[in-house]
Amino acid sequence: MGKVKVKKQSTFIDMTAMSDVTVLLLTFFMLTSTFVQKEPITVNTPASVSEVKVPEQNTVTILVDKEGKIFLAMDNPDELERTAELVASQYNVTFTPEQKNAIRRLTSFGVPIRELPAYLDKTVEKQDAYMQEQLKVPNNPHIGIPNQESEEPAAEGSNTIDPKNEFKVWIDSATKGKAIGEVKLAIKADKTTNYQVVKKVISDLRDLHKNEYLLVTNLRTASSD
Repeated sequence: MGKVKVKKQSTFIDMTAMSDVTVLLLTFFMLTSTFVQKEPITVNTPASVSEVKVPEQNTVTILVDKEGKIFLAMDNPDELERTAELVASQYNVTFTPEQKNAIRRLTSFGVPIRELPAYLDKTVEKQDAYMQEQLKVPNNPHIGIPNQESEEPAAEGSNTIDPKNEFKVWIDSATKGKAIGEVKLAIKADKTTNYQVVKKVISDLRDLHKNEYLLVTNLRTASSD
């Protein structure tokens, strides 16, 4: 009995529809993704088992590097501009229209308020270069938001913020007029930062009656142990 020959079928598969779906998915993820904001310093956070995520909106992030320098990051350009103008008014500092636009483009910053206008006059590339250059200088007073205290004690019962502690002024201005909890505070400190530095930051928040804040950490895994 002769063998029956099976007619060969074409194995060609039209991938046009699949390509269209792939392009649509890629476009969707590109448009909906939130890019990580660039930070002026590298902060290696400690590990923990907490899985609570930091809110992506209305958050003021307090960055503390291993040398104890303080930087701030705000995700809302309108609130950042409003806050900067409130702080500047307390130090008789003014911004030009161009500098106000530059404020809105900041992802994070960390210079004394009186040096902020000159910092804003730089291009983004020159801001980065200036920050990296200044960070190499130990105990540099031109980098970081000051949070010192005056040597003279404040008057008893006084609610006035020490002007030398610009960090307090920034936090107070960022939360001024806002309902409790409307603006979230997050502390992101390097794991090698001296405990006393972080303790001072927390103490400053407590003085402002800001008792709710998040500590940014890395998620601890089995390999971390």
